[in-house]
Amino acid sequence: MGYEKVGYARTSTLDQTAGLAAQERELCAAGCERVFVEQVSSVDLTAREKLEEAIAYVREGDTLVVTKLDRLARSVAHLLELLDRINAKGASLLILDMGIDTGTPTGKLMLTMLGGVAEFERAIMLERQREGIAKAKAEGKYKGRKPTARAKASEVLDLHKTGKGATEIAEEVGIGRASVYRILRDAESA
Repeated sequence: MGYEKVGYARTSTLDQTAGLAAQERELCAAGCERVFVEQVSSVDLTAREKLEEAIAYVREGDTLVVTKLDRLARSVAHLLELLDRINAKGASLLILDMGIDTGTPTGKLMLTMLGGVAEFERAIMLERQREGIAKAKAEGKYKGRKPTARAKASEVLDLHKTGKGATEIAEEVGIGRASVYRILRDAESA
């Protein structure tokens, strides 16, 4: 039994199908015998069924192939979690546009270094953000994020009085359903 290259392609539902087709072509050109494809946002990790199927499918010696890193993981922590799962199966990860293959010592080193750099950059960015907020607060310029949903409370309550449901209200007003429920709950307890 030979080793297999298994492809994974993803676009968000907002992307065009042309992007998905391009990924599939690249994966097939890279020698993938089977390609798992889905259109789902990277932030909705619960809906990434095909990624789960792809990881479940790979066997020892196989390689999971993606065209770009952002097609696979949404953060360094998520990437490392996926990489641990792939490694635990005795498989490796190949990222085509970066030329990184974790089946090689150099590939493992490069991915670990890139992950570390990304994590470091994020920590520096968050530190600068905290410093900027502290400075703005000290100068009396920082007010925090404007509460968008609560600003629309009267509109939500008016629509609710007409008999519309929370989902319909949320879509019409442009806020989340949870915010609609919170506004209604607050109005009832007032």
